[in-house]
Amino acid sequence: MNIREIKDKNIWENFLLECAEKTFLSSWNWGEFSEKMGKKIWRFGILKDNELISVALIIKNVAKRGTYLSIPHGPATTEGFKSKKEILRTLLDELKKIGKEEKADFIRIGPVWERNEENEKAFGNNGFKEAPMHEHAEASWKLDITPPEEELMKNMRKTTRYLIRQAQKDENIETFQRWNISDVETFNKIHQEVVKAQKFIPFSLKYFENEFSAFNKDNQISIFFGRYKGEIIAASYVIFWSNIGFYHHAALLPQYHKIPIAYSLLWEAIKEAKKRGCILYDFWGYVNPKENPKHPWAGPTLFKMGFGGRPYEYVKTQDLPLSNKYWLTFLFEKIRKTKRGL
Repeated sequence: MNIREIKDKNIWENFLLECAEKTFLSSWNWGEFSEKMGKKIWRFGILKDNELISVALIIKNVAKRGTYLSIPHGPATTEGFKSKKEILRTLLDELKKIGKEEKADFIRIGPVWERNEENEKAFGNNGFKEAPMHEHAEASWKLDITPPEEELMKNMRKTTRYLIRQAQKDENIETFQRWNISDVETFNKIHQEVVKAQKFIPFSLKYFENEFSAFNKDNQISIFFGRYKGEIIAASYVIFWSNIGFYHHAALLPQYHKIPIAYSLLWEAIKEAKKRGCILYDFWGYVNPKENPKHPWAGPTLFKMGFGGRPYEYVKTQDLPLSNKYWLTFLFEKIRKTKRGL
């Protein structure tokens, strides 16, 4: 196997169309977004017998706790377990070179490979260890949206189906989409109200604007809004990429949590994904509510599960230390994870 930098967007995106294990965090436009956020990136392709078999987006992150290289939800590949081990080994040779040049303390990979013994061994055999904290979802709830709308409705939880229909009948509820950069600020205002109520660290307005801009130029994103009695009270970011719809961000003004507008908003997003030819809807972020009833994601997961679908669990985020400074990061993140109740 050998590795080379990919500079052609079409080659990158066309390859990812053929991959089953993927999210938009491997997309060309996530690389564009990362650069907008001031980060240095590399796009590598791994070839076997001159045929592209894997791609990996590498991002340099500079934080107070250390500098590191990350591969979010990658590497993406069309190959099986045996090649995955070789792909990682080939990739690591290059990553270690970059790590030395960029003075990185560690390498972090958050794969979307199925969580099983073989895939875990692929990392373990290459010197990785489980990270103290993840950056992106390590499990997700997904729904096959190829069946007709009537069948999708039939397969929902009874309560979910009822609340969608109640929202559709309510003349005070309206849902619509927007694609203007100015609409990002409207979303952010709702998001900030949720932050105040739930007390978590939010993404910045700059983050939301840059993400929107990166995907909007290719018509890969919509902001869905929900209006109640003339007031916008709910909103969500949905990314449509590589035949998948992704429910990436969502916010509902806390005082309106009893209004079923969130159900209607999500159903409209699923229907839009179908119109765009998507075959899967990724609800993003899942924990088992029975096993982790007090987890911050337990409530949102129950909401997502009502639409039908099943869980997908990925190999836990993996770290490869490059310097002794990594262990300070390890301790810091371990403490932070405990404080957040994750």
